[in-house]
Amino acid sequence: MPYPVDRPRRLRRTEALRALVRETDLVPRQLVAPLFVKDGIEAPEPIGSMPGHAQHTLESLAKEAREIRSRGVRAFLLFGIPARKDAVGSAAYAAEGVSQRALRLLRDELGDDAVLIGDLCLCEYTDHGHCGVLRATPQRSGGVRSDVANDDTLDLYARTAIAQAEAGADFVAPSGMMDGQVAAIRAALDASGHDEAAIMAYAVKYASAHYGPFREAAECAPREGDRAGYQMDPSNVREALRETELDVDEGADVVMVKPALAYLDVIRAVAEASPVPVAAYNVSGEYAMVKAAAERGWIDGDRVALEHLTAIRRAGADLVITYFAKEIAEQL
Repeated sequence: MPYPVDRPRRLRRTEALRALVRETDLVPRQLVAPLFVKDGIEAPEPIGSMPGHAQHTLESLAKEAREIRSRGVRAFLLFGIPARKDAVGSAAYAAEGVSQRALRLLRDELGDDAVLIGDLCLCEYTDHGHCGVLRATPQRSGGVRSDVANDDTLDLYARTAIAQAEAGADFVAPSGMMDGQVAAIRAALDASGHDEAAIMAYAVKYASAHYGPFREAAECAPREGDRAGYQMDPSNVREALRETELDVDEGADVVMVKPALAYLDVIRAVAEASPVPVAAYNVSGEYAMVKAAAERGWIDGDRVALEHLTAIRRAGADLVITYFAKEIAEQL
């Protein structure tokens, strides 16, 4: 046979060679670790569908954050679960709400060498589990239906943003997919003297079936209906670009695509269009599937997780929010 002119295998012979020409890197500083803190519990409560994760007390939250930080992960996304919920999610914006107390504690524990991100939504805090204030909407066929009132919800998002910024958050991360949420939050932060607080916008959040374990972890499943009326249709890509453009124009400092693995094409499209950094959320269902298959011995869970996160980076994400952050950082 003639001698091949091209021999790509020359650069694959050793790990040193492969590393030298590697196109996509994955390092701990690019990862964001989500954490859950629950009010009114005396010890961490493991999350059954998310092995390795728990609803934390304030004390155990600080301990876990310190451990993750020691592995090189510097950013944390915080979700709070209050002891009491109501129709307007008032614990979300209370100065002594569980998220605000947790943010202050983490700031004291980790100092300015950590990036603290407050998830800004109402679903964990409302007794109905939706991401905003509900209103009764008359139906043509008779009767009424409960819908999220977009503009009334924006006022509560603004109050929550101020509370989180005052508690020490570097970022607030509005995840409710309300129209105009970034503009309302930016205006509220600036008017209250928190103009340095940044916004990581859930610009592209799909109405996905991958959120099940998270809804157990955050205790936020809707009591009735679903969130398809405000989250995006999984079939749409052009809409994702429109949502991204709107959020950037309204003042988003980072835009996010959620979920990640089933939407790698969307991450690529957003990354090519966005003038600001792009985050991707490797969500709870994506984590749980890997863990479940690994527990059965069907896959090498560590290698699959690393491959998934590398794929998300390769698609164009500048940073990755992932429940694998702690263990992957150890590998890296």
